[in-house]
Amino acid sequence: MRTVVIGTRRSELAVTQTQWVMKQIKGVLPSSWEMKQERIVTKGDQILNVTLSKVGGKGLFVKEIEQALLEGRIDLAVHSMKDMPAEMPEGLTIGAVTVREDARDCLISRTGAKVEELPEGAIVGTSSLRRQAQILAMRPDVQVKPVRGNLQTRMKKLMEEKQFDALVLAQAGINRLGWEEKVTQIIPEEKMLPAVGQGALAVQCRVDDREMLEILRGVHDEKSAMAIRAERVFLHAFEGGCHLPIAGYATIDGERIHLRGLVVDPIGKPLLQGEAVGTDPEEVGQTLTSELMEKGARQLLNKVKEGIE
Repeated sequence: MRTVVIGTRRSELAVTQTQWVMKQIKGVLPSSWEMKQERIVTKGDQILNVTLSKVGGKGLFVKEIEQALLEGRIDLAVHSMKDMPAEMPEGLTIGAVTVREDARDCLISRTGAKVEELPEGAIVGTSSLRRQAQILAMRPDVQVKPVRGNLQTRMKKLMEEKQFDALVLAQAGINRLGWEEKVTQIIPEEKMLPAVGQGALAVQCRVDDREMLEILRGVHDEKSAMAIRAERVFLHAFEGGCHLPIAGYATIDGERIHLRGLVVDPIGKPLLQGEAVGTDPEEVGQTLTSELMEKGARQLLNKVKEGIE
């Protein structure tokens, strides 16, 4: 018998996602094996007073969990794919990518106003540079302010404390918590391109854990994995997207991968976008990277980095 220890963040959403993954794994796990959850506090959960881009970006939500995995304290880790940095520590791998939930972003407003209907000067909360830039591209007359904390905390700041007029959130998280009725508007991809990997979960394990890798094949969704591979190749080219708003979303039609990508200044302009189509995720991601580099993405990245330094 083996007890499989699965690591997760402590938020209600992270725990809910992990429980869902555990149900999928249970269906392919040997009957004598058991599973248990290990809830881990990450740096991203502790630092709530500044935006992610200023304190290290995506890796803040995974580093402590990955360390537990490397040290053998846990056997698997469940992450939101969009939180996964472009680079992964040596010795770890993504053993499975789950079926993707709705990848789009949504707006929850106090008055029921959609993005187009928000009054001039309305305060929109988001912790994401990508969402900030795309909201400002649509509505340069609103204010975007950072909001951190779990979904329950953010909703309290919106509805009870009235710190914001609206929030922009991932629809996938809302769906997983069963909060669909709270959503004012699902924002179409054409208006707000999702984050790389948004809507999917990554199940991470050690490269040398052959037993676990074999089991995870039973919960892996190859179609979602191919789309996200193309997106992550694109993300990797821009040094992980910590400081520059980057969006990438791929869909699969038969064997063809259609990837749309966007690189934008945090203030909402210039906004560079493009698309690539092909059958190989690596090639598709690289083709889109080249297209946006030619349009000026490299200069934009350098400009933003100089501003930070």
